[in-house]
Amino acid sequence: MIDIVSRLHEVKQKTASAVAAVDGDGGASPVLVAVVREFDEKAAKATAASNGTARDAVIELEQAADSARVAATADAGLAAAARESVEDAHLAICILKTEV
Repeated sequence: MIDIVSRLHEVKQKTASAVAAVDGDGGASPVLVAVVREFDEKAAKATAASNGTARDAVIELEQAADSARVAATADAGLAAAARESVEDAHLAICILKTEV
């Protein structure tokens, strides 16, 4: 059995990297920045979940990840490195969801 809470902390590290990449990208749209920040905020909230509520947190976090991924894909001004960082964070929560 996996430790969901521990894995959520790993996802949070990925979302923090995505925020830093998007914030540092002058071509990122304000909408994308807001969506990625919300993804990171939900990841922070999820890390505070107990084992009993962690599964619900994973589902909520995946929805935020999907939104961030769509926004990053649609943002024509975003650099490849920032887009990849958002994709990495999205993938991390998708993998976790398949494991719970």
